[in-house]
Amino acid sequence: MSGHSKWSTIKRKKGALDAKRGQAFSKLSRMITIAAKEGGLDPEMNFKLRLSIDKAKEANMPSANIDRAIQGANKDSANIEQILYEAYGPSGVALLINSVTDNKNRSASDIKAVLNKYNGSLGAPGSVAWMFENRGLIVVSAEKLSNDKKEELELLSIDLGAEDILDEGVSVEVYTTPDNLHKVSKGIKEAGFIVEQESFVMDPKNIVLLEDEQKAAQIIRIIEALEDLEDVDEVNANFDIPQDIMEKLS
Repeated sequence: MSGHSKWSTIKRKKGALDAKRGQAFSKLSRMITIAAKEGGLDPEMNFKLRLSIDKAKEANMPSANIDRAIQGANKDSANIEQILYEAYGPSGVALLINSVTDNKNRSASDIKAVLNKYNGSLGAPGSVAWMFENRGLIVVSAEKLSNDKKEELELLSIDLGAEDILDEGVSVEVYTTPDNLHKVSKGIKEAGFIVEQESFVMDPKNIVLLEDEQKAAQIIRIIEALEDLEDVDEVNANFDIPQDIMEKLS
């Protein structure tokens, strides 16, 4: 991956889309409620819920709002659905659009409108999902790590059960199975390394390399428009952009 930026890496470097996209409190509340509904109300026992709460705190969501969202799993979560839309963007880039909504008709209509506006198209169920693998991702700060410490991190991660380790320069990406994310992350933290992010991701199996600046800009534009929608929590995509082009678009 050297010299290129996957979409997951691009989002981090852009400050999670300039720290505003996907961070509306209503979106975060729905994600917390869904996580609590699926795995229980105790974040110590429900790792997905803890990650959702951490994301809400990073967005400065008040504790009272977080508590209401957790308790919402007991009363109004029946009105909230998590729906995965499969689509294609310009240049044949595959898009997985995760929607958390209390109105699936509104959600579908808004997503279709954005896709149509930016030359994308909705795919049939199963047409895109097979191109991605559900994985755990741990991003470790590596800006101040020597090569020896990076090697120590790599060996530790493998011992803990990590599947892949990628050195991205200022950070190291550690990939795990979803079930092993908490164990590996905990072990890395206990060894003294700084974990910047831990999350569940849909990691693309195949990559579309966008070496044309205009095509790269089109893809980023459609994803930003999708993630601006009220009901869209996250968009995953299977493209890379050469570093020199990404610098021009930043």
